[in-house]
Amino acid sequence: MAAPEQPPQPPEGSKPLSALLSGIAQATYYGNAGITEELLRGQLYPEAAPEEFRALRAKMGGLLQSIASADMDLNQLEAFLTAQTKKQGGITSDQAAVIAKFWKNHRIKIHESLINQSRWDNVLKNMNWRVDLKSQSRHIDQINTPVAIVEMELGKNGQESEFLCLEFDEAKVSQMLKKLSEIEESMTLLTQTT
Repeated sequence: MAAPEQPPQPPEGSKPLSALLSGIAQATYYGNAGITEELLRGQLYPEAAPEEFRALRAKMGGLLQSIASADMDLNQLEAFLTAQTKKQGGITSDQAAVIAKFWKNHRIKIHESLINQSRWDNVLKNMNWRVDLKSQSRHIDQINTPVAIVEMELGKNGQESEFLCLEFDEAKVSQMLKKLSEIEESMTLLTQTT
């Protein structure tokens, strides 16, 4: 009986290169300040001269930045990497395969990280609402009138949220709905293709 075939082994340099790409992503996109150039060189390429490693890290960082900033799909990535393998001083086909595999596994996470880094203001994370009847008021005619209570959670990812609680009577709810309709109309006009 024949022995089962072993799957082809990855090229010798693929594991350190994959780990280098992960380290670059950790430092650049995920905000992990503990990932330094010295750490990466010492763990992944200890035999490489500092200048040689710095050049490799810069090349891979530049490629990853180009790929991430364009948010390349797999077809774009393949065309880009093919061009890089044909370029003088470019990358090898083995390196291109490692980069392609890395991007396939990390594209969504890196894209979300870039979006979160590009936000400079808080975003609406959550919104809850309910309608209550007033049971107490300074004015007798306001008792038993409906009010909408709206609670909004505002913040940035990775930071503590702020909560905003608003109370609306019927007139204010109508006014707010009218303004939201105007916003929706404006957005629809801007997104429609002519």
